[in-house]
Amino acid sequence: MSSNSNKVPAQKTAAKRHNPFKFFVDWFLRRPESGIVLILAVFTVFVTCVNKDFIDPKNIVNILRASGFTMISVVGMSMVLIIGGLDLSIGSIYALSALVCAMAITDWGLPVPLGILVGLAVGLFCGVINGFLIVKTDMPPMIATLGMQYALRGAVSVLTKGVPIYPLPDSFVELEPHKIFGIPIIVIIAILIAIVGHIALARTYFGRSIYALGGNQEAARISGINIRRTKMLVYMIMGVLVAFAGIMTASRLGSAEPSTGTGLEMKVICGAVIGGISISGGMGTMLGAALGAVFMEALTNSLTVMKISVYWQNVVFGIVMILSVLLDQYKRSLIQRRSIKNTELEKTAAGKQ
Repeated sequence: MSSNSNKVPAQKTAAKRHNPFKFFVDWFLRRPESGIVLILAVFTVFVTCVNKDFIDPKNIVNILRASGFTMISVVGMSMVLIIGGLDLSIGSIYALSALVCAMAITDWGLPVPLGILVGLAVGLFCGVINGFLIVKTDMPPMIATLGMQYALRGAVSVLTKGVPIYPLPDSFVELEPHKIFGIPIIVIIAILIAIVGHIALARTYFGRSIYALGGNQEAARISGINIRRTKMLVYMIMGVLVAFAGIMTASRLGSAEPSTGTGLEMKVICGAVIGGISISGGMGTMLGAALGAVFMEALTNSLTVMKISVYWQNVVFGIVMILSVLLDQYKRSLIQRRSIKNTELEKTAAGKQ
């Protein structure tokens, strides 16, 4: 009797293995990125039914190009969220880094490569300040980075008096429009940064430390992880990445605009969360976050394609943000219920033995 019962699961397993489609579906649904892939697919079909121009090759290139800037920032924000942190200052760092880079090239007479390095150094410095406030003073990340947001945006206004810096040298302006095999250079750079971020999270001690810190900070401390150093490095990476995105935006626009980056933090956080990064920390993948960045830009583009007023964009983003957080909370509660159920089953099995 027992031998027959053992054969049934074995037969089912063998049947699943011999059915590639079922095996793929089962594997896909277990992936943390499956949610954002399905959302992107359904969204694309819906918008295309409304206006076929959405899937026009030129429009797709425009979406990918815009996604590149967001994706670079999302990579850094994903690390910040996974450790259980938050950075609301990225929009201001975005603007200040681009502004200082433009000033270094036009007013100080520095070569373009050095000007870019100066801009990146500004982003790094801002990341260090954020990290210092959070790590050394135990200030809540929301308060520390919100204060930095206002301080840095004020610095931008003081330096520019609200006037854009232009014209910028051709050698700088021509950086962003470059294409490789028809693909904008910013898209390729963003994908490479996302791949490096994925490898760092999935394959390195630093990445494991990030997940451990977001999952249980006390357990991470007991296991020997340097919590302060990890947090500081994450905020420094965030500062450098968002500074680079801001500098490339200035190259694309041909000027450093004081208002650039306004509202960026909400779009980036929303992209990361809807891509599967938990706002409570400890969960998510870089691939899902990258796809979340693509979704946010596809959403922005779709509003234009469907001829919906720009004033509705913030309304839509706000709704998407709320829904993505609710989805994150639901996933966490589901995981907790499964964990409790598995623990109870293990206890029951141990009791029978």
